[in-house]
Amino acid sequence: MADLPPPRPSGRTSSAAANAAIAANVPGATIELATEPAEIAVAFSRVLRGAGLRVPTSSTHTFASALCAVGLDDRAGTYWSGMSTLVRRPEDIAIYDKAFAVFFEHRRSTGDDVHEEDPLSITIAIDTDEQDGADDGPDVADGDDEETVELRFSTTEILRNKDFADYSPDELVLAQEMMSSLKLVGSPRRSLRLGPAKRATARPDIRRTVRASLKAGGEPIERHFRAPTERLRRLVLVLDVSGSMEPYARALLRFVHAAVAGRQKVEAFALGTRLTRITRELNSRDPDIALHEAGQRVLDWSGGTKLGVGLRQFNDEWGVRGLARNSIVVILSDGWDRGDPDELATQMERLQRVTHRLVWVNPLKVTPGYAPLARGMAAALPYVDNFVEGHSVAAMQELADVISLP
Repeated sequence: MADLPPPRPSGRTSSAAANAAIAANVPGATIELATEPAEIAVAFSRVLRGAGLRVPTSSTHTFASALCAVGLDDRAGTYWSGMSTLVRRPEDIAIYDKAFAVFFEHRRSTGDDVHEEDPLSITIAIDTDEQDGADDGPDVADGDDEETVELRFSTTEILRNKDFADYSPDELVLAQEMMSSLKLVGSPRRSLRLGPAKRATARPDIRRTVRASLKAGGEPIERHFRAPTERLRRLVLVLDVSGSMEPYARALLRFVHAAVAGRQKVEAFALGTRLTRITRELNSRDPDIALHEAGQRVLDWSGGTKLGVGLRQFNDEWGVRGLARNSIVVILSDGWDRGDPDELATQMERLQRVTHRLVWVNPLKVTPGYAPLARGMAAALPYVDNFVEGHSVAAMQELADVISLP
């Protein structure tokens, strides 16, 4: 297959009512600005801050969770979700009512209010990548009779927690840049090679000692020693490219490329109905070239899954022979397997014996009420050292932290 398959369309729907309200009251706003409860919670919290209320970040997170629970179609549920999570003082209720009317009901409040003589207008701006370092808090425009609250949105922060399955092609490119900044540095391991030591050891460094003695007329006044050095552990990434992983494999392949291109001693494999080594294809610094070559190399993209057979091939040809020994092995898969679960458990046990750490990344782990009921996941989990999420850039940061553990 010459190229990666086209992305699967997202199954999520946005709140048309919320978007219409924002677009009607926000000059220059677009529908994409507030389609998710989290985005709407951030925008409304900034409106309240611009109106003088103190809204901590923790309250915004709680409000977003409440919106996810009650939805955006129930006016009373939305109103009381914000009232119970964002309002901290009785004197702030009137300001909250006015802001709620402007933001959610797309009309002006007519009630008495301490700011009634100063109409409030809202402007939404989106920070570009170059502006992300600037202050993204609410600003009040000067030189106008009317008070204007400007809300600035950072696309980076929105994408950080967005599910990979909902990404557009343009968002995948931005995610590639974000994942390229992740530091995938594992704990060092002791090497058999000897290097200069800072203190006396049982291994004298004759060469350095003789060289230093030349400064003292041949007398070995300053003695030098050697000690074992430390080496970077190898990182091995095995990506499931089967049909069930198609919504996430495209973004996770970009993560694998960022790891291969940005760090030494990284090996990458694609696993579907067969095992394919793609380290050489992903070595290019250009993501487009690397992903194109990887797409040509992997012939079973979006096919079936035989995790047990693929891991047996990895253990026989690569892992047990040395590639996985004292290494950090990361398997990125949802655990859906058409093969024999007993064989998968056997191969996972073999792999765990030789690795320093065995990590399983499952994009479905974030799903509410998730349980490892798939046969493959249930068979592999007893041999996994760390079981982490893999649905977003934030989850990839958590994976980087796990890899860095000693």
